[in-house]
Amino acid sequence: MDNKKLIPPGLTYIAGNITSKDNILGASKKAGARWAEDLSLSREAETIFFAGCGYQYSSDLESLMSLIRQVDKSAINTELTMNLASFQKKLGIDAAGIYRKIMSRGNEADAQPLRSAVKVLKHLGIDFGYLADEEPCCGGPLYYTGLHKEFTRQAQQVYNGLKSRGVKQIISIIPSCTYTLGHLIPDAINGDGLEVRHFCQVVSENLSSLKLRFPREVKVTYHDPCQLARYLGLVEEPRRILRAIKNIELVETDWTKGEWTTCCGGGGGFEAVFPELSQIIGVNRVKELIETGAGIIVTHCPGCLLQLKSGVKELKADVEVLDLAQIVAMAMEV
Repeated sequence: MDNKKLIPPGLTYIAGNITSKDNILGASKKAGARWAEDLSLSREAETIFFAGCGYQYSSDLESLMSLIRQVDKSAINTELTMNLASFQKKLGIDAAGIYRKIMSRGNEADAQPLRSAVKVLKHLGIDFGYLADEEPCCGGPLYYTGLHKEFTRQAQQVYNGLKSRGVKQIISIIPSCTYTLGHLIPDAINGDGLEVRHFCQVVSENLSSLKLRFPREVKVTYHDPCQLARYLGLVEEPRRILRAIKNIELVETDWTKGEWTTCCGGGGGFEAVFPELSQIIGVNRVKELIETGAGIIVTHCPGCLLQLKSGVKELKADVEVLDLAQIVAMAMEV
């Protein structure tokens, strides 16, 4: 029996996009890199900023998930939807892009966490580049889907490509990409690896040199992304940053935080396989977080941002959801 037939259509769709188009949506890589066009980032550098698929295609992901969830509640099931999406891809039709245009969504807010992160890193005096439309997909979803042969091929391509460019250090902002680049890829290819650090690590290491003040007094709560806390062990770094910002009071849930944080319902393709359950989990997590009395929910992962924003919208809660990079940029006034 072909093991690939056991993989849910939603995950097959994502995997196929990675192997054929080098990103999780199969979208235009030039369009994905458009957020950085005016930031004067070189493509040739020993240290690169790795943006990752999640932030670069945030609006497309949000549009596609909205479509999937609407269909999931209708008479048409999600499996049929994802098979249809795969068929549309073969025809060259961008389902998420079309839906986004129908919903009259702009892309002005796309990848704002990335722009904020770049401005913060520049303010810190770090010399780095960005590969733009030549940035590879890390391939992490292939590994988590169980397509290990495909992942190993992708890992080798990513590693060879980065090495050939003379890249020595990577500053990554997506938790999953960070773990894949720093751990999964070296393990898969028996390579010597690259120095990979997450954005929050870099900021945390430079806190003593920073004067951070948020524009207004506000209570914030922090949601730990699963991979950032459980895989990378980066629990204190984000909190250290938030506590260092004047006018911010960090308020937290009693015990569902850190390694014991409640999942937002996203990540690992879960939202594409069980969209309605994913939405329920996201809403429940938002309920936990707003019980702290916070005016802003802060997280540090594109999947968590999508899920938490969706939960806030469904609850009609008067609370913002922002990425940690956005908070730091605002506190730096950059």
